[in-house]
Amino acid sequence: MSKSRLEAFSDGVMAILITIMVLELRAPHGTDAAALRPLAPVFAAYMLSFVFLGIYWNNHHHLLHAADRVNAAIMWANLHLLFWLSLIPFGTAWFGQNHRAPLPTALYGVVFVGAAVAYTALQATIIRQQGPQSKLAAAVRRDVKGKASIAMYTLGIALAYVNTWLSAGLYVAVALVWLVPDRRIEATLGHR
Repeated sequence: MSKSRLEAFSDGVMAILITIMVLELRAPHGTDAAALRPLAPVFAAYMLSFVFLGIYWNNHHHLLHAADRVNAAIMWANLHLLFWLSLIPFGTAWFGQNHRAPLPTALYGVVFVGAAVAYTALQATIIRQQGPQSKLAAAVRRDVKGKASIAMYTLGIALAYVNTWLSAGLYVAVALVWLVPDRRIEATLGHR
């Protein structure tokens, strides 16, 4: 499979996930602003998940652009990432509707820990295929943001049982850290 085909497939899956999430947003029964108030947590969860999917889409594009070729191991690692991303609509809906409950808040974090670990595994699989001297290996050598994100998600999961607002705050903090795209790969490949 060509890397462009793998990227197109992944792009399609991410587009479908965003569509599924937006279909979960239900219009209120009332016609005034007060009717929107109960939907605020659901919409906030949707916005956060939309941002996360956008971050994954952007960084996934750069990651695959750095690959010379795609092999079976990369395809399976990519499917592993897509599996975790495919759980985002469920996690978003449950968390949005139950944002003060520990288990839905923790599960939301578990989905993103899984996605972060899967992204890291895909990155490692591509580097293993290209070799330790590849441009991708040089670009992501330390990956402080990736490791810090996994740690913050994990802390958010634990905090869900102490204070769901702190937990959600950590999830938002991870999104803010990644809102500025990871330019390491672009810079290393010379695509500024």
